[in-house]
Amino acid sequence: MKMRTGLLTFAVLIAAVAAMAAADDPNIGTWKLDEAKSKIGAGSPKNTTVVYEAAGDNVKVTVDGVTADGKPSHSEWTGKFDGKDYPVTGDSTATTRSYKKVNARTLELTNKKDGKVTLTGKITIAADGKTRTVVISGTDASGKKVSSTAVYDKQ
Repeated sequence: MKMRTGLLTFAVLIAAVAAMAAADDPNIGTWKLDEAKSKIGAGSPKNTTVVYEAAGDNVKVTVDGVTADGKPSHSEWTGKFDGKDYPVTGDSTATTRSYKKVNARTLELTNKKDGKVTLTGKITIAADGKTRTVVISGTDASGKKVSSTAVYDKQ
């Protein structure tokens, strides 16, 4: 009985620590694209809503937007901000994505399709935690160079 109570207490403490760590991460939350402040090339895809949420000891990133041809898009990624590749679903330009924490307010991201880098970027959260800026560069499916700067407001 004491062993079971001890294990249950340990499990609750681990869950509480994970929840506190997620709450301290400025990325966690829902972010909406501010098109007026963004510089996204004509005909480029747009991620209109990005949600970062705790998923156990991982982070789940859900992205909704529109493709370059105006069709709705939805992708999901679950992993750690450790620079390792984790699968991404729903993104026709990538099979894996990695995020690497540079500091408390900056992430680097890399998308790969079948092992080849297709996109790199830097995500920076403003000091007040209310906006995030995503600067990306890469190549599209036809091999054309693409770049954009997207600004998001925390909801």
